[in-house]
Amino acid sequence: MDFNLLRNIISRYCTGEEIWVDSRTVYIGHKEPPPGAEAYIPQRYPDNRIVSSKYTFWNFIPKNLFEQFRRIANFYFLLIFLVQLIIDTPTSPVTSGLPLFFVITVTAIKQGYEDWLRHKADCSINECPVDVVQQGNVARTQSHKLRVGDIVMVREDETFPCDLIFLSSSRDDGTCYVTTTSLDGESSHKTYYAVPDTMAFKTEQEVDSLHATIECEQPQPDLYKFVGRINIYKDKEEPVSRTLGAENLLLRGATLKNTKHIYAVAVYTGMETKMALNYQSKSQKRSAVEKSMNAFLIVYLCILISKALINTVLKYAWQWLPDRDEPWYNHRTENERQRHVVIRAFTDFLAFMVLFNYIIPVSMYVTVEMQKFLGSYFITWDEEMFDEELGQGAQVNTSDLNEELGQVEYVFTDKTGTLTENNMEFIECCVDGNVYIPHAICNGQILSAASSIDMIDSSPGGYRREYEDLFFRALCLCHTVQVKEEETVDGIKRGIHQGKPTSFYISSSPDEVALVEGMKRLGYTYLRLKDNYMEILNKDDEIERFELLHVLNFDSVRRRMSVIVKSISGEYLLFCKGADSSIFPRVVSGKVEQVKAHVEQNAVEGLRTLCVAYRRLSESEYLEACHYLTEAKLALQDREHRLAQAYDVIERDLVLLGATAVEDRLQEKAADTIESLHKAGIKVWVLTGDKMETAAATCYASKLFRRSTQILELTKKRTKEQSLHDVLFELNRTVIRQRSMSGLSVDCLDFGLIIDGATLSAVLKPSQEVSGHGNYREIFLEICRNCSAVLCCRMAPLQKAQIVKLIKSSKEHPITLAIGDGANDVSMILEAHVGIGIMGKEGRQAARNSDYAIPKFKHLKKMLLVHGHYYYIRIAELVQYFFYKNVCFIFPQFLYQFFCGFSQQPLYDTAYLTLYNISFTSLPILLYSLVEQHVTIDALKRDPSLYRDIAKNSLLRWPVFLYWTCLGVFDAVIFFFGAYFLFDNTTFTSNGQLMTTNTQMMFGNWTFGTLIFTVLVFTVTLKLALDTRHWTWINHFVIWGSLLFYVIFSLLWGGIIWPFLNYQRMYYVFMQMLSSGPAWLSIILLITVSLLPDVIKKVLCRAICPTATERAQVQEKQLPGSMAELTPLSFCQPYKGRSTDSTLLHLGAAETLSLRSSSPLAQKLLTHLAEGGGSDLSSLSPYMLRLSGAGFAYYAPGPETPV
Repeated sequence: MDFNLLRNIISRYCTGEEIWVDSRTVYIGHKEPPPGAEAYIPQRYPDNRIVSSKYTFWNFIPKNLFEQFRRIANFYFLLIFLVQLIIDTPTSPVTSGLPLFFVITVTAIKQGYEDWLRHKADCSINECPVDVVQQGNVARTQSHKLRVGDIVMVREDETFPCDLIFLSSSRDDGTCYVTTTSLDGESSHKTYYAVPDTMAFKTEQEVDSLHATIECEQPQPDLYKFVGRINIYKDKEEPVSRTLGAENLLLRGATLKNTKHIYAVAVYTGMETKMALNYQSKSQKRSAVEKSMNAFLIVYLCILISKALINTVLKYAWQWLPDRDEPWYNHRTENERQRHVVIRAFTDFLAFMVLFNYIIPVSMYVTVEMQKFLGSYFITWDEEMFDEELGQGAQVNTSDLNEELGQVEYVFTDKTGTLTENNMEFIECCVDGNVYIPHAICNGQILSAASSIDMIDSSPGGYRREYEDLFFRALCLCHTVQVKEEETVDGIKRGIHQGKPTSFYISSSPDEVALVEGMKRLGYTYLRLKDNYMEILNKDDEIERFELLHVLNFDSVRRRMSVIVKSISGEYLLFCKGADSSIFPRVVSGKVEQVKAHVEQNAVEGLRTLCVAYRRLSESEYLEACHYLTEAKLALQDREHRLAQAYDVIERDLVLLGATAVEDRLQEKAADTIESLHKAGIKVWVLTGDKMETAAATCYASKLFRRSTQILELTKKRTKEQSLHDVLFELNRTVIRQRSMSGLSVDCLDFGLIIDGATLSAVLKPSQEVSGHGNYREIFLEICRNCSAVLCCRMAPLQKAQIVKLIKSSKEHPITLAIGDGANDVSMILEAHVGIGIMGKEGRQAARNSDYAIPKFKHLKKMLLVHGHYYYIRIAELVQYFFYKNVCFIFPQFLYQFFCGFSQQPLYDTAYLTLYNISFTSLPILLYSLVEQHVTIDALKRDPSLYRDIAKNSLLRWPVFLYWTCLGVFDAVIFFFGAYFLFDNTTFTSNGQLMTTNTQMMFGNWTFGTLIFTVLVFTVTLKLALDTRHWTWINHFVIWGSLLFYVIFSLLWGGIIWPFLNYQRMYYVFMQMLSSGPAWLSIILLITVSLLPDVIKKVLCRAICPTATERAQVQEKQLPGSMAELTPLSFCQPYKGRSTDSTLLHLGAAETLSLRSSSPLAQKLLTHLAEGGGSDLSSLSPYMLRLSGAGFAYYAPGPETPV
């Protein structure tokens, strides 16, 4: 036994060190640790083979068949087919087996082809070449042969073959640049860092000489989380331990950029890589239409069992008399006579089940799948949903939910990047109560940082200048922005200005780029990070260098980030920026009230705000902070929790410097889209992490809230003044009272609710449900139901999903849609019935995890009001029509049993039974479900209220289903008894056939069945033709072609003696029937009588109580060709480019000041002038303005009162 290993384990437990159960040890280069170290325990890991396919060559048939027969409809038809094989049934097994075989084969071919494509993709990935360092040399091998512990060399523009720990780089600073577009869609260049002790290794021999082990967590799918440490062994010294984090882990699928080559060691391979772990499929979503289909199927299954049971009972009741027990045409065998009556009855029951089983439409499922699959291309082909800027159109990730787009009742949307552009522009900053706005225009010239006018000299003293310098330096240092020169970006020359190469900024956060660029316009330029030193160019064109010691990264819980830097003079500084709610509680000094008032004012104007603070650290405080951070970073278990605790200790006792304001403009036509959704009866909720004032201003701008909307607040601030119980009940009384008054008054007050994350957590607490105050959830839901719009601010990603789940599970069970563009929106996108991702600037995680992806928020309008509307009415007609035509098909067979002694004699020929759903009636309804337009696209855009006509699954409700079923029964009765009574004037011949008195043509049972089948095929096809409003040449071809095909097939089937048939009972039957005049008369008459009730019902409904859709159809007929002129959208030209509108303010006799009209300051100045403040800026008291080299500033002598 290895006592060293035992001693190390015991020491870890005794010293309170973490339990390493969920960790793995990787031996770099497969080298054993030196003697005296931990024992070498070789571990087995999977190879680097990626497998995304479901099947292999050997298991495809059994596995695919198992998956297909898990569907209840397929399994049911398999049972019917087996019953036909086992017992003597009235129909051939072919009638059930052939449609089932067709369905199974088509589905298997489709799934097999898709899996073959996955196999091809897997092979191309697994066989790609990889460079591996072996014995000091680089050897080329295939990707799937990589093993954990191999040292890999990756060159520029190559993709990482597995998850790697970054050891060294061709760059001197030990960094490399990586794009993770294939993982999260972010195209920005991210910086990764080599292990400090190995970054000096530049050759294969040096890297191969490394003797080290890596201890890290077991594989998990979070792309942004990694915990580990590397132990480096040097001679006989104690091993050197270095912490490893996500900044050292290069993920499979990412691409190396702007770095010649790197060396790294494999830690996760194959299906254990983070990219592979994210392959896991999302939970299956089922549409409301699919649920209705299953419910209808159960009803028809009950009808089928009832029919079989009734016929079985009546058969034995009819045969109870001795003379009817064995009719001359149906003698029983000796075995049948000896069977017990119960067994005979059960056998007859199964035979009737087989005879009537066609009432369950097996081909409906195939038709629905084809409709969804083919119909989804209409979204991807839509040119109006193509974005020129992105160069992409809408994407369909799943076609199973197309019709759900027409049933949406709630839309949950993110704000930043979804309603807004996520294109940040620095507007202004407030430093110690003083406001600075970059790039004012004086006498037609922009006052830039290069101007000779000194911004600081006019300030009242050095105290303010010190705060200004600290504030600008804080924003130049506290960030993760990268500086790119024009020659370094993938060979594309970017950043050229006036023929000279310049630099530009790249960051994963657009806010940070906007802030750094804003500081550049105010005179402080961030230059670069070189050798761990950050360089900035101050307003005096002097370069200042700060050593970057620690970065306390931003996270959504803390909502702030910090850096610890060391100046050239040796001073330690902590700079911190973050949301006001996370900064103000940690501030001990500074002009808090002035800054807070300005932050609130900016938030009201819809600007995004950040607060900036700092703290000077003594050397002992810095060493203490280093100890906290190092201890937390070296932890393998609960590292995030320990880091959060360390950050909490370090980021305290701050001095407030000021705040920034960044504008995120509304997306084009966002307000028009929300207004259209409201008109369509869809409630829109905004779920955002922003502060309340900023989010509320965006809601007003986007017309979610109107000026007449009465805002109800359910926020932490209000619950501090009153208890949550009192606030909830007061709001509930308010909305209920208004609802009761709205019945008496014409004017109905519009309510809007604002709730924050803290209050939502209290509302959703399970403990509240059992308290004496009642169920808070139900009260909250009741308030929400009476509000036209809801704003949820300060929301964590999990809370967004909780809100969606709360509405989904309410008693109305509404259909929900979630739309967002960032990784923080994925949870609510997955939770909602329909998830839509926007291809935004926060990566493509939302788009990858969504059901549909669109370029811009404005495309949601057409997605729902046009595509969703069409998809729903098409598939609703498809489902109802399939059940209708199968009732028409099988109910005459049920009636026929009353006239044949319940002998299970089929009414139709085997060929007709088999081909009815496959060939004769399948194509017209499939085409209808793809191209039908009951109203035009322009009408749906112009009148969003048409969406209300199809709300709440209106076309698949039980009354509509009952109408279609009754219509099918009525038509079936007309078919059967019409044919029966029209040929009642006949005489029986000795061979059991019927001979008409008029034509002397003989009509047997097959002729009778063929006559009914002919009327059936023509009636159900013409019924669909009557329902069709959008006629094209392909409609005519398919509908009339299907009828022609039936006639030609019947002529060939009965006109030729087929040698492969054992019987020829249909020979010359069809021709004989068509040669009879009464047969022609009955066909025309029965088709007319069958279609007449449905036509009369439609005419009466349109005349007495037309729907909005029917009124729109009438308007289209009255105004042909004028739809385009009447469309409001035709007047709206797309806005491109940035606004250059400005407002000139006279500074005096010789000077003018030009401001953007959208600037907050411009609005204040214009308001002041409009109120009679005069045309001279000297009258703008209490504001004092001064021009500067970087812009201008105005000073407020006291705290401002927020507007």
